[in-house]
Amino acid sequence: MGLSLAAFHAAWAILVWAGAAQAVIDFIFRLHMITPPYSVGPFSVLRAMSLVAVTGIIGYAAGWFIGVVWNRVGAQA
Repeated sequence: MGLSLAAFHAAWAILVWAGAAQAVIDFIFRLHMITPPYSVGPFSVLRAMSLVAVTGIIGYAAGWFIGVVWNRVGAQA
């Protein structure tokens, strides 16, 4: 789960770096019939690395927690 979240956010950081992120987020909002309220800021390597690291850690922790709950509930059955 951590790797999946980190990879997704790494892809987002690459879109920001390439200058394509604004078009993607505008497209997603319009699919939901929402006027795009946000604008993508300039790319920052430090922020991109922080984004990937933090989401990876959160995903790992969430996966661990779900695994513990799953194993405990499964042991009861």
